[in-house]
Amino acid sequence: MTEYTAPLRDMNFILRELAGLDAVAALPGCEEATPDVVEAILGEAGKFAAGVLAPINRAGDLQGCRLEADGRVSAPEGWKEAWQQYVEAGWIGLSLPVEFGGQGLPKLVSTPVWEMWFSTNMAFTMLPQLNVSQAEALRIAASDSLKQAWLHKVVSGEWGSTMNLTEPQAGSDLAATRARAEPAADGTYRVFGQKIFISWGEHELTENIVHLVLARLPDAPAGVKGLSLFLVPKYLPDADGRPGAKNDVRCISIEHKMGIHGSPTCTMSYGDAGGAVGWLVGEPNRGLETMFIMMNEARFGVGVQGAGLAERAYQMALAYARERVQGRDAITGEAGKPILCHPDVKRMLLSMRARVMAMRALLYTAAAWFDTAHHHPDAAVAARAQRYVDLLMPVAKGWCTEVGQQACWDAIQVFGGMGFVEETGIAQFARDSRIITIYEGTTGIQANDLVGRKILREGGETLRELIAELRAMVSTLRVEPGFGPIADGLAENVAALSEAAHWLLVAGKERYAEALAAAVPFLHLLGTVCGSWQMARLALAARRRLAAGEGDAAYHASLVELAGFWMASFAPQAAAHLRTVQSAGAPLTAFDDAML
Repeated sequence: MTEYTAPLRDMNFILRELAGLDAVAALPGCEEATPDVVEAILGEAGKFAAGVLAPINRAGDLQGCRLEADGRVSAPEGWKEAWQQYVEAGWIGLSLPVEFGGQGLPKLVSTPVWEMWFSTNMAFTMLPQLNVSQAEALRIAASDSLKQAWLHKVVSGEWGSTMNLTEPQAGSDLAATRARAEPAADGTYRVFGQKIFISWGEHELTENIVHLVLARLPDAPAGVKGLSLFLVPKYLPDADGRPGAKNDVRCISIEHKMGIHGSPTCTMSYGDAGGAVGWLVGEPNRGLETMFIMMNEARFGVGVQGAGLAERAYQMALAYARERVQGRDAITGEAGKPILCHPDVKRMLLSMRARVMAMRALLYTAAAWFDTAHHHPDAAVAARAQRYVDLLMPVAKGWCTEVGQQACWDAIQVFGGMGFVEETGIAQFARDSRIITIYEGTTGIQANDLVGRKILREGGETLRELIAELRAMVSTLRVEPGFGPIADGLAENVAALSEAAHWLLVAGKERYAEALAAAVPFLHLLGTVCGSWQMARLALAARRRLAAGEGDAAYHASLVELAGFWMASFAPQAAAHLRTVQSAGAPLTAFDDAML
């Protein structure tokens, strides 16, 4: 299998030229993100990804996890040692609060690091991703006593983390949750119920596991407004805060999955022997609000998975296309040339690279919005950044996972028949990537959130704000020599988005079912437009570096050409998405369900 090389040049260009690393580093609390510090972090992360995580990825896929007779779940060979190295290096706490043992660096700095982890070993990296998401939820919602008791161990990685939402009868409908929690005399609670699809619900990589569990109190109202959140550890802490007696929590099965075999997906049972001891996190009956903090962190992380997996698949496909000799050069007619010279193979590779860059630019820019929202001293600037985060989170998760998954399948096509053979290794990335459009909310759920909560609820206000910014970008592109096709491509995208937004706002009032039927096509439309926006920004930044005579001229010229390829190949898809948004909902809602 091709060795992984961290795409540091691309990462650094986007960090500095598009995401505004200098501006983020100037924010209060972000001053440590100096250029030399960031360069050193990314360099070391690349070495760890290539030298520690990538070599054990294949073993994780082949060996998988096993549920032993005594209820333990065994991880693949080498994973516990890798986890110890990961923890000792302090990688989990990169962006987490200093007061709990983290390094407090901006999200913009940690995002490319996570991309490297996901590129090289997605199944492994799902565990620390849960720690980061849980740490953020506890930091915001837990009491001071709970923070002091649990957060340091979660941030350090000494203890693992999970989130427990889904139940067998409920699926994505959390209103159907049946797990219950009963108050105890000592101020704790006894939790009862079963949860499914719990990533890393049981393992021995860490000495304890901290579960966050949604459950109902005895007097809770029906529906999602009656859900509370409880911290339920695998082992109860002793007097010194160390893992003591085993709690009434157990894994009763693990899933046999299509991919991510190295990550155990568990069915967890709580309270089989009298009740699992838990502590209330936040206010009663407001658990879903707190869990959404964790879910939002996870949703963004899953979007980064899409970019990371696509990058790795691209590297493998490119290496194969350079080495595989077959056929004649389409231009010169010379025989015995690598398949890279075939126009269709080059098309697939260039498509993969363009999509990776578009995703990466959007995700890094969104990470900078996170940092601005949390740290900027001007409340209006912070609020605007938060509005953009809220609006585009479903795109970051939904669109990036759909595009990332497609890139992995395209890589198999580059390999041809050898891509269908497991020994080449590329099939693992296609299998692993299939889950990313599903967990933390399917693409349909992301699209419903985008249309229902983010656009219709506020009357499209933030979307109009975004459209105005996109139009300003078109005006900037118009005055750039030779940028006519890029400006035209973005302008056509913005027009399609504006028309689709108007249709949604009208349909949302009069034909809500049709609006929801158009939600996924609209998400793809908005994702495509955001991709065009970021690729236009990429081209503009590269052109300015060229004009200033700074850096690698050939590299910067290639970025301008890559943006042109995006506008020719992907931007036109926005028009098709617009037609689908406007026309597909009515026949879909009218179709007789009995005829399906």
